[in-house]
Amino acid sequence: MAELSEPTAPPEVDLRPDPAADLAPFEALGRRSEGDPAPGTLEIVAEDPDSDARSCRLWTGHGPVETPCFMPVGTYGAVKGLLPEELRTVGSQVVLANAYHLTHRPGPERVRSLGGIHGFMHWPGPVLTDSGGYQVFSLRSLQKIDDSGVDYRTHFDGSKARMTPRSVLEAEAAIGPDICMILDHCPPGDADRSAMRAAMERTTRWAREAARLRRDILRPEQLCFGIVQGGTDLELRREHVDALAELDFDGYALGGLSVGEPIPKMHATFAAIAPRMPKHKPRYVMGIGTPADLLAAIRSGVDMFDCVIPSRHARNGQILTFQGRFNIRNGRFRTDDRPPDPDCACPVCSRFSRAYLRHLHVHNDPLYVRLATIHNLYFFHQWVAAQRQAIRAGNYAAVAAALDAVLAERRHPGDGAKG
Repeated sequence: MAELSEPTAPPEVDLRPDPAADLAPFEALGRRSEGDPAPGTLEIVAEDPDSDARSCRLWTGHGPVETPCFMPVGTYGAVKGLLPEELRTVGSQVVLANAYHLTHRPGPERVRSLGGIHGFMHWPGPVLTDSGGYQVFSLRSLQKIDDSGVDYRTHFDGSKARMTPRSVLEAEAAIGPDICMILDHCPPGDADRSAMRAAMERTTRWAREAARLRRDILRPEQLCFGIVQGGTDLELRREHVDALAELDFDGYALGGLSVGEPIPKMHATFAAIAPRMPKHKPRYVMGIGTPADLLAAIRSGVDMFDCVIPSRHARNGQILTFQGRFNIRNGRFRTDDRPPDPDCACPVCSRFSRAYLRHLHVHNDPLYVRLATIHNLYFFHQWVAAQRQAIRAGNYAAVAAALDAVLAERRHPGDGAKG
């Protein structure tokens, strides 16, 4: 990808804030004061008058989450290669783990016995666990679905297992996250309307069961989110939002997106459905993560999102910047003494060169993965923090327009040196 000069923006627009500047330091994570609101309380801090964008504060059992918020993925309770304090330094607030993976390795009861997910991974801030339904339903040849749950063979060793709304909550109760996702049926992106409706209706049945059981299984401070299905069919999505809004959930997610549907349709789904989700509860879109996706989601009133892109791209040699992404393996970086992004203030760009990162990557040194992941996460958190701070400052329209210009330049690169 061609490298570009830094996008110009009006003086009052800050596209590169410190993503951790408005957050409590690592040492203060997890502490609750006597006057703090109860977990599940959502405070709407600011709303943009020209769009559906908003900034909120969600209170959890391990402290507040300032939204909009990007959540890095730590499937087994770790974002590969990073220490917990490094996650906070680059602006992380919530770490996403996966109940399916932790259920099979090392097991919920072992996690419980080792201090729960927070003590196990020594991350004192909020944790969200995905149920793992997406992973199970991706094993199409190894699973059998019925109205009570799904039988499957694990992708680890082929052993038989069963997942139900109850079993997911019981696993999450043992693992101990702050936010628990229920079991839902995520159909493939190319499913026809009848299959999409069937998955949606099954998800509704499972949601009703989860809402009925959650108070008996989860701890009082654990939040429980419902998941809205329906693909990019706006009629199905509206129907499902209305059905789930009547149930006992602390927040709502849009699932079944970024699974192969056209990007314009995905963004149109954000715009049409997110504002319809309950206003005084957090709104989460699962598994999205390009800068364009995040901008579209925030404009639509989404509060939270997660994606593997920052860490997975890092492992694959992809460095993410405001000018676009480039592949550090390219031979032209052998002697390039510039930082990955000369205008970036992250801990990596302030110390290391492209030539050094390329050297580490070529020789499979694990330090490369650490450094590239730190940089990529800093970029993602900065992209979101610029919008969070702009909504609160009342100049979101200007910041969003400047980010639109950044994306336009990335789609139409100039004649700079190709990465």
